[in-house]
Amino acid sequence: MARNLRFIGTDSKNGGCPALHEDTVTGEVIVQGRPLTDPADLDRLQHFGPEDAAVVVPRELLVNHAPKEMPRVPTIISAAEFGQLFHTFEHSAWHLETRRRYASDEEDEDYSTFLETGEAPMDLDTDWCRNITAQTTAGKYVGRVRVVDSPPTPGQLFLQSYARCNAATGEDVRNIARTDADALLLPAEEFWIFDSRLVAVLRFDESDAWDDVEVITEPAQVLRYVQVRDAATAASQPFDVFAAQHGAR
Repeated sequence: MARNLRFIGTDSKNGGCPALHEDTVTGEVIVQGRPLTDPADLDRLQHFGPEDAAVVVPRELLVNHAPKEMPRVPTIISAAEFGQLFHTFEHSAWHLETRRRYASDEEDEDYSTFLETGEAPMDLDTDWCRNITAQTTAGKYVGRVRVVDSPPTPGQLFLQSYARCNAATGEDVRNIARTDADALLLPAEEFWIFDSRLVAVLRFDESDAWDDVEVITEPAQVLRYVQVRDAATAASQPFDVFAAQHGAR
């Protein structure tokens, strides 16, 4: 079925290429321009697939005619798509943990063991640990900052114990007190940042169960989360130092 296209504009003085059109149904923008065909140039393009096409357009065309605003429609991805991000990120993945309780943790056998013994099992042979170890061994950065209450909740104590496992995979695991997080105006929402260009916001229901993941790629919004990452990392402590100072083991 043919798209419902509307001409947006062109900087060509004779009404020709390059030009922009938009699909009035999907909101997608179609860029019309001179094809980029040199194999050496195509090899330098990142994420360029076998069915993709590249065109060359003057910067003025985008500045003058590309849409400047778009309606805010959340982009939700599946659990499988979210999981794949941990295999495909290129240089960094960082997590802000803000919740007092995770229903999924309490369903884990390791949580029951922790309640009985006071210590979470150290198992590095899980899919998660094997992958993160592979990523950090390849030179990629994986880190997280956990917000901890005073006194810590049972769920936070479990994660504090499990942090030994996180650290053993090469993660940079850090903690920050809730009072310090509030003073920094850190957001209550929980999220991952991948490669400083994609944010995955984790959303939970009223029972503290993971609900879905919203992906944000708009540069100005991503920058806001990156600034949160930098502030949280600078104000936090390594998990073992934090535990020793706050009595959370």
